[in-house]
Amino acid sequence: MQFIELSGKVLMEMEGIDALNVDELRGLGMTDTSVVRINRQGDIELRRRDSWDVIGGLLGDFDHKIREATGMDWA
Repeated sequence: MQFIELSGKVLMEMEGIDALNVDELRGLGMTDTSVVRINRQGDIELRRRDSWDVIGGLLGDFDHKIREATGMDWA
């Protein structure tokens, strides 16, 4: 499966992405320094101490917005 990794701060600062609610993400434990990854299906995974937790999902045209915000491509 391919992912793009980014920080919680980058994700929470992104604009124009459907289903992205910063207050909910923070309530699930995301911080500015959190390690986050998003797969091509839009699942948001938050790195915990010893696992990855799926905490939500992105809808709509997020592909180019994620790549633009991070400078990364799917790997």
